[in-house]
Amino acid sequence: MIDGRTSIYGIMANPVEHSYSPMMQNYFAERTGTHSSYIPLKVERGMVKEGMEGAYALHINGLNVTVPYKQEVIPYLKEIDPGAEAIGAVNTLVRIEGGYKGYNTDAPGLYRAMAEKGITVEGESCILLGAGGAAKAAACTLGEHGAKKVYVLNRNRDRAVELAIEAGERFQGTDFLPMALTDHRQIPEGNYLCIQSTSVGMAPDTESVLIEDPEFYRKIHTGFDLIYTPWETSFMKRVSLAGGKAYNGLDMLIYQGVIAFELWNPSVTVGADIIDGIRKKMKKKLLPGTGNMIFTGFMGAGKTSVGKAYAHMHGMNFLDTDSLIESRAGKTIREIFRDAGEEQFRRMETELVRELAGQVRNTVISVGGGLPLRAENRAALREAGTVVYLRIRPETVCSRLKDDHTRPLLQGENPEEKVKTLLAERETYYQEAAHILVETDDRTVEEIVRAVEEREVEQ
Repeated sequence: MIDGRTSIYGIMANPVEHSYSPMMQNYFAERTGTHSSYIPLKVERGMVKEGMEGAYALHINGLNVTVPYKQEVIPYLKEIDPGAEAIGAVNTLVRIEGGYKGYNTDAPGLYRAMAEKGITVEGESCILLGAGGAAKAAACTLGEHGAKKVYVLNRNRDRAVELAIEAGERFQGTDFLPMALTDHRQIPEGNYLCIQSTSVGMAPDTESVLIEDPEFYRKIHTGFDLIYTPWETSFMKRVSLAGGKAYNGLDMLIYQGVIAFELWNPSVTVGADIIDGIRKKMKKKLLPGTGNMIFTGFMGAGKTSVGKAYAHMHGMNFLDTDSLIESRAGKTIREIFRDAGEEQFRRMETELVRELAGQVRNTVISVGGGLPLRAENRAALREAGTVVYLRIRPETVCSRLKDDHTRPLLQGENPEEKVKTLLAERETYYQEAAHILVETDDRTVEEIVRAVEEREVEQ
């Protein structure tokens, strides 16, 4: 619940709509019991100074910063961490007296991601593809953790030279060797750890790759692509085809977020179970599919309130099928039942669920209690996303809805008996439609959301 004591955080970017950070950071807050909320903040080009001043004036406790502002925010910081200053970019801001202190959590996030997978840096011969901001963070990771040598390859050799000089001066125990991308055949035969730090191969241009030559990939024992969309990049496919191990950048994204969260909340540790939970949730979003969460169940089960809370927690859009039908028909559900009958309303539901299954992505959808009654609807729901059945006891329904006179199915004599009958008739259909079942009786909205997340992790 957001109130006057809620700590507010956000991500500054443009565009920002695609960001997975709200889902991740709100999940961390909920699972650690931290009273905070994380929101996307779109800042127009040329207004970074105003954005920083406004965030401080509004008492926003911390920010993530991503493209195109990782360098642009630096002049407006009160302080900057030495590691971020060396990289020349910040991605995390912590509120201090008079402004914000900037950090770069990309470099330590990359190291934690590689270490978790058993990837050794110390003494390794490495190849770094790219010379931009992400490459600088990767170069710092390799240098700080004792790589033997790093071949820096970039289309523009001058930028590779610049990065190699900067990194070499800072990490004198590592040889940074600049090269033009076209000179990759000059890299000696051997087994290399290779980090792909450019945006080449990122969705939607997923077939692109910096280097086509199969001989290049035979030199790589482990490839780490900082991209995580698509799940398996062209770079990763080529590494795997040549016999090497290949990983994407999801864990780096998660760990840089973990480090940022712990900078904002020094007394809090994000545990391994929480990290595993968000990894599974994000993987589900990134793998082919809709990414939708669909809440079904009988009236009064909390489909709308739980759905909205889940959507807020994970930075997703929210749709309610009943509200959408009312909007399109220009009538309330009760009026549709009265004027056209229940059968016409059910047809409207079927048409809508077919539409949603084909068009909606990464959205939380609350569906009417009768929608899963039709077999075609149940099949369409399961194809449209992960279906959650919120189960409720008859007595709880009657208690929650005793003063609600807008429900057409509860009109007439003896509504309690009608609830019991309808619930018994629908139970099988609800279960057939669902991937996840969660009991809602005697639970708060927050407790139900937590239960849904726990069941997701088990899937």
